Amino acid sequence: MYVIVGLGNPGKQYQQTRHNVGFNAIDILSEKLGIRVDKIKYKAVVGEGQYQGEKVMLVKPQTFMNLSGESVIGIMAYFDLPIENLIVIYDDIDTDFAKLRIRKKGSAGTHNGMRNIIYLLQKDEFPRVRIGIGKPERGDLKDFVLKKFNPDEKILMCDTLSRAAEAALMIIREDVDKAMNQYNG
Repeated sequence: MYVIVGLGNPGKQYQQTRHNVGFNAIDILSEKLGIRVDKIKYKAVVGEGQYQGEKVMLVKPQTFMNLSGESVIGIMAYFDLPIENLIVIYDDIDTDFAKLRIRKKGSAGTHNGMRNIIYLLQKDEFPRVRIGIGKPERGDLKDFVLKKFNPDEKILMCDTLSRAAEAALMIIREDVDKAMNQYNG
């Protein structure tokens, strides 16, 4: 079984913000795979289905971003899954706008949701799909990540989110190295 977690904040006021691109990628995967993400379990909204003979769980943690690991560790422990069967999709201010950066493992960087996941799992050897949301020229980082995209950005981000969803499926279908080669940059 593979668990694909998209990071975001619950609540209407956060929909379509930069910080919620992980949730948006899960919505695309939900539609593409025909998996309804509507069950509340593990402090998350989840959906389960199949992809190329593999069981897949799509996850949107319903804790706020900084506590995303609570949901992830509950799922990983319950199913006793190997760490490499976890894929996390999230926003990244250190990746250029609308670019993807796929990694096999690594630090959380500046992302508090990832920091919490790594802290609770006590491991960082799981694939992640980072979606570049740009960086504020000045001002508060919190305000920036909770801002919605402007119309031009929204068009670019739509394509990036589709590629992020496909990259997650490629990690399952083939492996993380092939996804990195195809989608990074």
